[in-house]
Amino acid sequence: MKNVIVLQHIKIEDPGYIKDLMIKDNINLTTIELDEGDKIPNDLSKFDVMFCMGGPMDTWMEKDYPWLIDEKKRIKEFVVELKKPYLGFCLGCQLLGEVIGGKVTRSEPSEIGILNIDFLEDKKKEDILFSSFPNQIKSLQWHSYEVQNLESNKDVTLIASSAVTKYQIFKYQNHAYGIQFHIEIKDTTVNEWGCVPEYKSALEKQLGSGALDKFDQSAKENMADMNKFSQILYTNFKKLAQ
Repeated sequence: MKNVIVLQHIKIEDPGYIKDLMIKDNINLTTIELDEGDKIPNDLSKFDVMFCMGGPMDTWMEKDYPWLIDEKKRIKEFVVELKKPYLGFCLGCQLLGEVIGGKVTRSEPSEIGILNIDFLEDKKKEDILFSSFPNQIKSLQWHSYEVQNLESNKDVTLIASSAVTKYQIFKYQNHAYGIQFHIEIKDTTVNEWGCVPEYKSALEKQLGSGALDKFDQSAKENMADMNKFSQILYTNFKKLAQ
């Protein structure tokens, strides 16, 4: 894994702790800031893997964010046609789900907080990325939409769910993964995201006014575990990319 393309939808949502690990490994990162007008390169074959991150917009907002149309086409090209490794977080998870035939719908209720992720033990045991994970982890959730209706795609494997969201982790064939939660975060993440109006509104609607400080403290209390799991995920993803 030498050349990585990262699709970002807001500057503060980058690969976080995993980005630090990639920089330490001297990996060549090409960051495409779609919300600022960056264009995805025509030749995607030169990239070994694609990361697709979260953002305050939703997959269906193509009128407000017309670059979503091209982004979906290019994700499909990378994953379905080129069959190259892909890792999508939150919005990146939903975009993958949509391009392989799923539907993105509102979560009832929204999932915001440090919450449990439950693995399907038999599917986890067989998976290159998650086989060494415990059967349950805690991670940061901050989403109001989720992927559904992937059951008809025989190339999709469900790996983990939560109390609200069925497709917390899924994979397409054996090279592309959607992760609905945020295992990639760092100590600064919650406060930075709390400055985004859409995120702050969802947080306060779900957890009440002044919830940001408690959320930040809860994230910090679980940060060591999330960083440990990010390290495992990254190490295994490098193996997959080989």
